[in-house]
Amino acid sequence: MGGFMGVAAKQDCVFDLYFGIDYHSHLGTRRGGMVVYDKEKGFDRSIHNIENAPFRTKFDKDMQSMKGKFGIGCISDYEPQPLIVRSHHGTYAITTVSKINNTDELVEEIFERGGSHFLEMSGGEINATELIATLINQKENLVDGISYALEKVDGSVSLLLMNKNGIYCARDKYGRTPVVIGKKEDAFCVAFECFSYKNLGYNDYKELGPGEITVITDQNCITLKKPGDKMKICTFLWVYYGYPASSYEGTSVEQMRYNCGAKMAERDSVKPDIVAGVPDSGIAHAVGYANASGIPFSRPFIKYTPTWPRSFMPTIQSQRNLIAKMKLLAVEDLIRGKSLLLIDDSIVRGTQLRETTEYLFESGAKEVHIRPACPPLVYGCKYLNFSRSSSEMDLITRRVIERLENGNVTDEILQEYTNPDSEKYEQMVDEICKELKFTSLRFNRLDDMLDSCGIDKCKLCTYCWDGKE
Repeated sequence: MGGFMGVAAKQDCVFDLYFGIDYHSHLGTRRGGMVVYDKEKGFDRSIHNIENAPFRTKFDKDMQSMKGKFGIGCISDYEPQPLIVRSHHGTYAITTVSKINNTDELVEEIFERGGSHFLEMSGGEINATELIATLINQKENLVDGISYALEKVDGSVSLLLMNKNGIYCARDKYGRTPVVIGKKEDAFCVAFECFSYKNLGYNDYKELGPGEITVITDQNCITLKKPGDKMKICTFLWVYYGYPASSYEGTSVEQMRYNCGAKMAERDSVKPDIVAGVPDSGIAHAVGYANASGIPFSRPFIKYTPTWPRSFMPTIQSQRNLIAKMKLLAVEDLIRGKSLLLIDDSIVRGTQLRETTEYLFESGAKEVHIRPACPPLVYGCKYLNFSRSSSEMDLITRRVIERLENGNVTDEILQEYTNPDSEKYEQMVDEICKELKFTSLRFNRLDDMLDSCGIDKCKLCTYCWDGKE
């Protein structure tokens, strides 16, 4: 994933930019970057590895020395960015939130047109932001170039592009990720997360629609390309990615999670002693469940935030599993002899939740009922890098389905497993429950989860749950 922030101010923008980027730290842990433009100094950029230290720590010195009225920056879960590009459009800086599925095809097409080269990152991959910049440079003007890039990418891309005239802001052609504009006196800003600018004095100005392109300066926000009419925003933004203070398409993340928990409680029949959420993303779902069911909410797990503040650290899966266990501290007095209902945002591989459940039983729990806040993940995400797994077989659902079907898995069979009213779905859930050693397992239903969002279902992407684009 990743997030970005841009500021165009009449006075120096660096303070707002620095703290605005930092408010996106929940979206990535690999790289942070910021670049500012000053008429006298030109472009000034800094990129740091933030795997072992938060953004503010790494960029504190840069923040003290940088100066400019325009600035953009990002939290990136993968490639280093923003990039500074010199082209026939002039010099500009660019940052993206993207996932490109057709990289090889696009690169080959660019080479055939006479493109010269791409710089390889470690591991031999091409920087996605560099590829998008190259696509933009295929056209005669920036607006046509940005539109071209949005259309050519199979996957998703939202971007900020800054030159001496302002900051161009573009949302993915299907609106899979958000782009919002804030305004205060003598400044405009643009961000992935709308809450990121509230404490900096900005008010909501507008939310870009799918494929919309605008440009902001210190004085204006001008639409350069009107939005399209088809939206497929990622539902996982509400379920997991989004910070509780976030809001997308007018729907609060925290409220949506309360709604999800309430829907799950309405369909459940177990009567545990307490309801709890796996910190942090499971907590609001659990509050909603407890409020609707009347079963007390409790916190048998406390996250050790002084040194483990971010949920994504680190990026290597084996290390993530270890850290996930290390940063959760059990309150054994709230566990011993109790029947617990534990809500997590999802089950992906199942490793972490199995170890959490084992730990609860070792701490004296009588029962551990697991309630994921979303349906079973059956398809790997094609649009947001929700999981960087190399294979869909990393998903526990697919491994179980493969076993149940003796390796004979077709698209038609997979569709049966996504239907919560089917026999195959029940078999899959039972097998997962046994494998992970839960007392019981019940997933949230897709229809209930979508109802919890409170916006038109046709505007929500559900691919990872039902395979439908």
